[in-house]
Amino acid sequence: MRSHFGPPIDLSDLANYEQTDSRPRRAVFVGRVSTKDQQNPTTSIPRQVALASERLEPGEEFIAHFWDVESGMLPPELRGLGPQEMYDALAVPTPRDGGLQDLVDRAEQLAVTHVLAERSDRVARAMLTSLTVEHELQRAGVEVIYANEPTGGTESGRLRARRYSQVDAEVYKANLMEMSMGGQVQHALSGWNHGYPPYPYVAVLDENAPVREKGRFGADRPRKKLAPHPDSRRFDATRELCRLRREEHLKAADIIAILESEPERYPIEGRWTHGLVEGLIANPKLTGYQVYNRKATRTGRPGFSRLNPISKWVWSPKIVHEPVVSLQEWKWAQEITAGLRAGSEGGPLLRIRAAARRLGLTVTAVSSSDTHTLYRIGGRQVALPTPIPDMVVQQVIEDMESTA
Repeated sequence: MRSHFGPPIDLSDLANYEQTDSRPRRAVFVGRVSTKDQQNPTTSIPRQVALASERLEPGEEFIAHFWDVESGMLPPELRGLGPQEMYDALAVPTPRDGGLQDLVDRAEQLAVTHVLAERSDRVARAMLTSLTVEHELQRAGVEVIYANEPTGGTESGRLRARRYSQVDAEVYKANLMEMSMGGQVQHALSGWNHGYPPYPYVAVLDENAPVREKGRFGADRPRKKLAPHPDSRRFDATRELCRLRREEHLKAADIIAILESEPERYPIEGRWTHGLVEGLIANPKLTGYQVYNRKATRTGRPGFSRLNPISKWVWSPKIVHEPVVSLQEWKWAQEITAGLRAGSEGGPLLRIRAAARRLGLTVTAVSSSDTHTLYRIGGRQVALPTPIPDMVVQQVIEDMESTA
């Protein structure tokens, strides 16, 4: 900025009268739209380019364009991870040289001097993210310019306008999240499913759900409820693996061995895995209630979700689909799982199964009631009480050894 209080005579002919940047000016564009479906990148990105271009010098053009089709709530390292085929299919007339993270990484290499955007929330809706990006670019000697900011005036006035704009973006983000969360909560309270249906279920359209006419963002997401899978063996398999954890205190590896020993009885596409078994045992939807907010998916680590505490889960007020286990049975299973992870001793059936394994025998549950379970041990069937007393465990083991 030139001083308003100049010298008493003309000194403009001196070599150091003006201090200029020795680097040639090289400006790039940065932009963003949230989604390819609810916003139209083919019109939004060119519009952003046109607005940002107003802050270019006469005759100047952008040397590169960096833009994403991503939520402004994501950090830079999670932007632009969509395949190039997706961006090519959008047919946006503006060329794309990468996303926001690519700009941060390559700014110095490209000798960028200025980054121009329509406004700050095109960089990020979270103020910390936009400030971090600005800081990283400034460290590389890059000036960030937003087209909606006033020109001229004082630096404090410009900074105030920028920070107010970033605060507005963050408040908008918080408000958007509150409204979105409220809608998702009501979705669950009405009994409609979120995400992929668990193994024993399929998701079916709720014919009684209200249907809104096509609005600004297209048709509403279809409301779906869980229904038992057409293959009833899936229900039986899920009920059995939950019982094996709840009553026999078996770990996932032992449960998998039992399920895989009878593939016709316990069908699975592919193979039974530790994650599938533990995920089913921990899934509260097996109780017939619809449950939402079990996981926080936006953790900042791609491919990872953080489990929320049970106190933050949202439960439907009543059972909305056919349960596999009761809520009390599900709770018992979680207590057993916690004990196994803490290294506590297993149940009495572990001793029976261990003895049977030494003798080359298998132990399979045939049927059960509230008080007894019928097991097939080798070629014999044995009815054992629930829970199994230690003296009965010892008797069963002795009988197996004598028979063998």
